[in-house]
Amino acid sequence: MVLDPVTVTASRTEAANSATGVSVIDWDQLRPTEMSLTIDEALRRVPGVFVQNSLNFAQDQRIAIRGFGTRAAFGVREIKLLVDGIPESSPDGQTQLDNLDLSSVRRIEVLRGPASALYGNASGGVIHLITDDFASRPYIESRLFGGSFGLQRYQARTGGRIGRLDYSLNGNWSTINGYRQHSGSENQFAGGKLRTSIDARSSLTTFFNYAHTPWSRDAGGLTRAEVDADRRQARARNVALDAGEEVRQGRLGFIYRNRLQPGHELEFMQYSLFRDFNNKLPIVPAAGDGVVEFNRIGIGGGVKYVWESEAHQLVSGVDAEFQDDDRQRYANVGGTRGAPGLDQQESVRSIGTYLRNEFRLSEEFSLIGGMRYDNVLFEVDDAFLADGDDSAARTLDQLSWFTGLEWEARTNLHLFANISTAFQTPTTTELANPTGGGGFNTALEPQTARSHELGMRNRFSDKLHAELSLFVIHIDDELIPFTSPTGRDFFRNAGCSERRGAELSMEYRWSPQWSWNTSFTAMEALYQDYVTAGGDFSGNREPGIPQHQLFTEIRWRSERGWFSSLDLQFVDKLDVNDANTARNDAYTLLNLRLGLASRLGRAMFTPFLALNNLLNVRYNGQTRLNAFGGRFYEPSPRFNLAGGVSWRMEY
Repeated sequence: MVLDPVTVTASRTEAANSATGVSVIDWDQLRPTEMSLTIDEALRRVPGVFVQNSLNFAQDQRIAIRGFGTRAAFGVREIKLLVDGIPESSPDGQTQLDNLDLSSVRRIEVLRGPASALYGNASGGVIHLITDDFASRPYIESRLFGGSFGLQRYQARTGGRIGRLDYSLNGNWSTINGYRQHSGSENQFAGGKLRTSIDARSSLTTFFNYAHTPWSRDAGGLTRAEVDADRRQARARNVALDAGEEVRQGRLGFIYRNRLQPGHELEFMQYSLFRDFNNKLPIVPAAGDGVVEFNRIGIGGGVKYVWESEAHQLVSGVDAEFQDDDRQRYANVGGTRGAPGLDQQESVRSIGTYLRNEFRLSEEFSLIGGMRYDNVLFEVDDAFLADGDDSAARTLDQLSWFTGLEWEARTNLHLFANISTAFQTPTTTELANPTGGGGFNTALEPQTARSHELGMRNRFSDKLHAELSLFVIHIDDELIPFTSPTGRDFFRNAGCSERRGAELSMEYRWSPQWSWNTSFTAMEALYQDYVTAGGDFSGNREPGIPQHQLFTEIRWRSERGWFSSLDLQFVDKLDVNDANTARNDAYTLLNLRLGLASRLGRAMFTPFLALNNLLNVRYNGQTRLNAFGGRFYEPSPRFNLAGGVSWRMEY
């Protein structure tokens, strides 16, 4: 976390003056002590954020902000993810993490709580990854490390300036055999950005990347008895049907910025992508189609205008996105593609327009208001007519709004309050028809939410900073996953639910060498009205949401280049089904990082060592909610380590 005042680009306000919960992670300072392998290395520091990670790269990590995102069957849901201002989330709200490169990220901004008034389909909040600044001097940097379970990772970066062109290029290759049987993965990434200064007021930045995961195996969920017998085993059916995925994705984006005159800025953003996906699910042919393939083309863009004066800061804009999937499903015959069962063209078109204004009532008070209208069209054209024509179309729209008040009660003490609404459409995956045919699940409705929040930020001194947030979120028609007897995940609406929580974060720097930071989250999430054919779950706890979380860390860096950190993370027990008849146990993890940064001529060498789970705790870092047959649990590694060296030279 950072103590110094910073502007949050996701909301275009200074963090201290924001009327909502905001966290900023200075990842550039933390990166030397971390592997930059998974995003939970950074986000575990943020209050209100819960990341499940069992090193199952076929399922991705599951990120939740104030409970939003826990229902994701894979990847990230209900949260908007941006990289350098360009959406990584698709128009229907899904986000995949296999094409991210944390080794080039310098800062991470997290808007905690509903953000639909600015970003549309993003109920739970926003995560914005900002990559390294362009270097004024050319440099070359490499990093390599290895570790337990066959982990290998090689990274390379370079950057500099040629005339009016700034450039930054990076690439990496990683592989791991996995802690559990049938859980390894390989990933390749190459990307970069170029910036051209057109004149003193305008610039054009180009972003590009390509990611390839040739293989990523899915060990599957286990029952409690299977975990106790052998926590490193895979589910037998996952092995027999070779469950896992292969992914290729490429993305190209542009951002043009023009400071028209003092206080006025115009920005144009455009991106395009392709994604080829092949997924083998542990579904036997008699139960359904276990091979999923699609080829995706996506395009999007937006225009944003910012006007600032002494009394106002106004942000307005329009976003438009389109996604087209050529999707097929086949029988999974021993891990190979069998008879076809589905062939359809799926498309999503999203258009949103928004307006946000911060009005400074006085030197102490600011009033913030915003609204956004979204219109999302889902279409499917069924080309597999053996079981009838299941072509369908659905249009979902919503007006979302936000209002907040910020009060600088005294120097460095800021109090804030806000009320906001949010709108969350089902994704194309979540709209899958549980009857087994094509088309959409017409019974599934969008989710809406209303949030009330009170908070405080206080900079007690140059050394001590604290933030406290209290919130209540009421959710209607919450989208909840369940696993059918075939082994496939589908979704249904809960009647309504409510979440009440408190978030606290503190950082203390008692010397240039020593610092301490901590975050604590307490949250109660209950179904208020939820009745299905399986029973009445009203009054039960929402699965997948721990009641308490704690993260605390001590960091040290000497003047001679030595550095280390010791962190402790506690995650409370959580329910894993709607009936609250099964739970995942609480766990506490202790991790140690060590390293030495030493200069040899123009080069900087940094060997480092990471010791994870020092207490050798048995825990399940990921769960599968409402899984059929009680296969809720995905065990995580016990004690493990990694080490390596980085090298950087400027010339």
